[in-house]
Amino acid sequence: MKPTIVSGLKPSGKLHIGNYLGMTKQSIALQSSEEFNCYYFIADYHALTQKYKPSEKSAEIFDMAVDALALGIDPKKSVFFMQSDILEHANLAWLFDCITPTGKLQGMIEFREKIEEGQPANAGLLNYPVLMAADILMYKASFVPVGEDQRQHLELTRDIARTFNKKFGKIFPEPKGIFVEGLRVKSLDNPKKKMSKSLPKGCLYLTDSPEAIKKKVRSAVTDSGNEIIFDPDKKPALANLLLIYSEMSDTPIKEIIENHKGKGYKEFKDNLAEAVSSALASFREKRKEIASDSKKVRKTLLEGAEKARVTASKTLQEVKKKMGLI
Repeated sequence: MKPTIVSGLKPSGKLHIGNYLGMTKQSIALQSSEEFNCYYFIADYHALTQKYKPSEKSAEIFDMAVDALALGIDPKKSVFFMQSDILEHANLAWLFDCITPTGKLQGMIEFREKIEEGQPANAGLLNYPVLMAADILMYKASFVPVGEDQRQHLELTRDIARTFNKKFGKIFPEPKGIFVEGLRVKSLDNPKKKMSKSLPKGCLYLTDSPEAIKKKVRSAVTDSGNEIIFDPDKKPALANLLLIYSEMSDTPIKEIIENHKGKGYKEFKDNLAEAVSSALASFREKRKEIASDSKKVRKTLLEGAEKARVTASKTLQEVKKKMGLI
């Protein structure tokens, strides 16, 4: 039996290349290997913990589904669905709430950071990691592609699985994280911070036009001097640009440096912008085609939900029986 992989995409703004080079690119590669059963979903319930406008959220959810399909999430190779279409997720989260100490949830770093950023301190934000655990354990995942900032949440998922198994009888594996080692895409205008939707000037969105990409890259922060070298300690801004260049063009950093010997930052940046635009050209074309048929997108998600529900329903019944529910 093939091991299972579960990963979600939260629809809270547009995807940027940091998102793509981290989890998304990796998820697509895992799907294509045919070594795993892959469950990929739009985490729309998770997106409700922060302030939002319903009309805008609907558009973000649709756009996220379109982005995922355009990037290469293949419903023929993976089970691709909407989180809210599987009611068992919320049901399992409640059952997990009943065995999860509130102290652990209050100690979550991301919870405290979100509160400090001004997000509402609602119960959904506090219980976010429990729903995440339900998302993962529902399909008895063996592996989860996650960013470094989700490591603590994954550890809680493992704790919940361990607690449940000990208290009621073994059902769940303790999933392991698949981390992209060393890949930390930083903001173009502040190499000390990761690329984020909250810093739009330093963020290269997947849907940016070639003109927008060129403008942002040209205005990117650079370090003193003009020599193109890779030194994250002495030249963090340039190191970040080289990393982006390498990942988006599938070219080794050493080769990029060699090709820019004797050239200044301007030419380097123009070539970087061209490399990024070229890498995203196919995505932009596919995205335009997929977005033109909203009914087909929704149909794809519903068909995926039907497949996911078979496993989700079975798991929930197992859990209820173990916990003593009739």
